[in-house]
Amino acid sequence: MSPRFHQTVVLLSGAAQGIGAAAALRFAREGARLALLDLKPEALNEVAAQCQALGAEVLVQAGNAAERATWDAAVAAVLARWGRLDVLINNAGITRDARFDQMSIEQFDLVLDVNLRGVFHGAQACLPALIASQGCIVNTSSVVGLHGNYGQTNYAAAKAGVIGMTKTWARELGPKGVRVNAVAPGFIATPMTAAVPAKVTDKMTAAVPLQRLGQPDDIAAAYAFLASADAAYITGTVLEVSGGLSM
Repeated sequence: MSPRFHQTVVLLSGAAQGIGAAAALRFAREGARLALLDLKPEALNEVAAQCQALGAEVLVQAGNAAERATWDAAVAAVLARWGRLDVLINNAGITRDARFDQMSIEQFDLVLDVNLRGVFHGAQACLPALIASQGCIVNTSSVVGLHGNYGQTNYAAAKAGVIGMTKTWARELGPKGVRVNAVAPGFIATPMTAAVPAKVTDKMTAAVPLQRLGQPDDIAAAYAFLASADAAYITGTVLEVSGGLSM
């Protein structure tokens, strides 16, 4: 039996660490051809090498996901190499936390540029190729986008915006054969959360019914499901992967 993503071309942003790196390895193990995009070339090359060791064909594109030129270059490289694009995983994201009364305009704009504007740029740049392949888009939102979070006005606004775009695109692109879904991770053990003080992490863990932080592989599995033929009749959905946090 062929792997689930045999010959499937996947473009994944934010691939150099955390959830993105776990997703790259997940798709590599399942036979995908991978285009990996990130701002950190050295870490990105390390992930690419790990994917190649698993037998995957890999293309690396270093650049800022907030900039349209990065996406245009990535799509051009993908089409030049493989002639098609089947899956976009809009995973890149950052945080710049501060209380609302202390948040700078720069902090607000930077998070919106990467986490919201970058998702827009990625999807629009990839759209013609995805229509041609009848492919799909998986966007990364967050439980914070559903419920808010202290000190994350910018992040919550961006992730709520991703949900709005996901549902709008699902309506607009469904007739063109393109599915669009989002994953809303809860508290996941990544380099982004590693900087959080231990007492805060303990409090976060206690709030989760499953009594643990999620792992990057938990989110990678959700990406793979929504990108697969198993989800062929799923679009416009926000899949919360949070250990029951929002109950």
